Amino acid sequence: MRFTLYIGVLLLISACQSTTIQQNLTETQKDTSIVADAATILKRKQIPILCYHQIRVWKSSDSEVAKVYIVPPATFEAQLKMLADSGYHTILPDQLVDYLTKGSKLPSKPIMLTFDDTCEEQFTLAAPALKKYGFKGVFFIMTVSIGRPRYMTSEQIKQLSDEGHVIASHTWDHHNFKKYQGEDWATQIDKPTKRLEEITGKKIDYFAYPFGLWNEEGIPELKKRGFKAAFALAEKRSESNPLFTIRRIIAAGSDSPKTLQSKIERSF
Repeated sequence: MRFTLYIGVLLLISACQSTTIQQNLTETQKDTSIVADAATILKRKQIPILCYHQIRVWKSSDSEVAKVYIVPPATFEAQLKMLADSGYHTILPDQLVDYLTKGSKLPSKPIMLTFDDTCEEQFTLAAPALKKYGFKGVFFIMTVSIGRPRYMTSEQIKQLSDEGHVIASHTWDHHNFKKYQGEDWATQIDKPTKRLEEITGKKIDYFAYPFGLWNEEGIPELKKRGFKAAFALAEKRSESNPLFTIRRIIAAGSDSPKTLQSKIERSF
């Protein structure tokens, strides 16, 4: 009888140990999925993100302000060469979010290249240049322009997605995000998201604010719609929503490679 009791005690101890081990494993699994809070995200080193618009030769009618947003192809090529020669590696939004929220590792000298407004030369000129240097980009699409003269077609957008670039939302027609109310959310966010998902066959997880303008009141609307993050321009990030106010700087048409490198180092 004592032997039977002894065996029973051993079995009970073994069962308890097994339960404890399983609990520890479960807790470890939970830890890997913990997402950092806003304060932790704000403390992480910012990753350089460049914003491009038009890639074309300047015209005599282009104003000095316009030339900030218009990068001649030769200048664009020189800027990419500088990034490659300097050892930069492009990353995509999922990698950035994992780094910010979980501390996931990134390649050495990470950088993100983004393109706004659906301009056709982003497909015909920028994408081949990116491929030459082994870079990938993020294309924020304004859906009202799809298929119009000088803008990308659905087929071109799909090809970019299939080639490993990320397609993301930039509203329907570039209206100021800070003024959205009522049906604006369906017009500017819901319908464009649906169309881009139909074109790419992939979920659209990222958004860029027109003009870089955002407000705290609108961010919950993006979260409600399942966006993982949103991109602004150079102004200060939100203290409570840093994932939805990720900073970018304009890569200007007048930026020499040396000037752009200096801007990157100063801004991030």
